[in-house]
Amino acid sequence: MGADGHTIVVGMSGGVDSAVAAALLLQTGWRVVGVTMRQWSDPSGDPARGGCCSLAAVQEARRTCAELGIPHYTIDLQAEFEQRVVSPFVRDYASGRTPNPCTWCNVRVRFSNLMAFARRMGASRWATGHYARVGKDARTGYYQLLRGRCREKDQSYMLYRLTQEQLEGCVFPLGDIGSKEQTRAIAAELGLTVASRRDSQDICFVSDGTYREFLASRLGGILKPGSFVDEYGNVIGRHAGTAFYTIGQRRGLPASSRGPLYVLETDPETATVYVGPPERLYSRTLIAGEVVWTSGPPNAFPLAVHAAIRYNAVAAPATLHLDGSEVRCEFAEPQRAVTPGQAVVFYRGDCVVGGGVIRCALRGGGNHERSRLG
Repeated sequence: MGADGHTIVVGMSGGVDSAVAAALLLQTGWRVVGVTMRQWSDPSGDPARGGCCSLAAVQEARRTCAELGIPHYTIDLQAEFEQRVVSPFVRDYASGRTPNPCTWCNVRVRFSNLMAFARRMGASRWATGHYARVGKDARTGYYQLLRGRCREKDQSYMLYRLTQEQLEGCVFPLGDIGSKEQTRAIAAELGLTVASRRDSQDICFVSDGTYREFLASRLGGILKPGSFVDEYGNVIGRHAGTAFYTIGQRRGLPASSRGPLYVLETDPETATVYVGPPERLYSRTLIAGEVVWTSGPPNAFPLAVHAAIRYNAVAAPATLHLDGSEVRCEFAEPQRAVTPGQAVVFYRGDCVVGGGVIRCALRGGGNHERSRLG
C-alpha cells in the first residue's frame, strides 16, 4: 500500500496526552487513525490495572477515538512485551542492575510496532503524546530528538534510543505545549472524557503493590538472603535478596549509630548489599555501554555535553571520551547515586546527542573504587 501524505497514525494510550495529540492533528488537517497497543494483563484479572498497557486503557482509548470521530484499532503485543521488556527487567534486577524499562519499551515494542502499523495502513507519519520534538540537522541530514518545551514534562530521556528511521516519520504534537495544565485545558475545551484522568504510573506492569513484590513473584527461589556490609567490612544485618536494593536507597536498611546508611552497591554473586554514609554515594565518572547516537554520530571526542543519569534529573556538565564500544563520562561535579542499569542521556542544548546504559561508577576513596557490576 502506498503512503498517504494526509494520514497519520496516533498511538492512543487511553490518557489525556495521546487524546490531545490526536485532537491537535485533526485540527491541522490530518486524517487521524488511532491505535492502542495492549501490552500487559494484570495477573489479578482486574481490567482497571496495568496503566497505559491495560484493558482499561484500551477501553478509554476507544471512547476517546469515538469522541473525536476517528477510527480505532487495537494490537495485542503482550507476548512481545513480556519477551522484550518484562523478562529483561527481571533479569537485570537479579543481576544487580536497576533498569529503566520504558527506554527499552519505546524502541523495542512501542515505536517499532507503531511505525509498522502505520505503514500497513498506508500512513506517512506516526505520532504519540510524548512531550518531545523532532528536528533535522540541515548540515548532516540527521534527524534530531529534541527536548519538549515543557521542561517539567519533557520525555526526551525516555526516547533516546529511537532510531533515525523511527524519528523520520515521527510527530510529537505536544512538543511545543508549555505545561500539562495546558494539555488538560485543551482536552476540557474539547469535551473529552479523559480531561481529568490521572497520569499513569511509571512502570505499567507493576500495577499493584511494589516492584519488590513483583520481583519476588517472578524470581521465586532464585533470590537468596545475604548480608549488609558497611564501609569497614562489618556485617551489620541480613536481607532477603539483593534484587530488592538499589544504589542510593535508604529504606529497609539497618540502623547505625554513625548516622543514616545508604546502599552503595550490591553483589548478587555473594548476596551482599554494601552500605555506607551519604557522602560515599558521589561519583565523578561513569562508564556506559550499549551506546546509541540518537541524532547522528559526533564528529570528534572528547565531547562536551550535559548528561542526565536518571529520568527528571538535571543534566549536568560532562565530557565524553570514547573507549572502544563504551563511553567514559566525566562530570564537572560529582553526581549522587550513579546506578548501573539506568540510562545516561547526553544533551547539547535541547538536542539529545545520544545515551547508553550505565555499566559502573568510579568513586573516590574507600573500599569501593569501581562498582563490582562494571
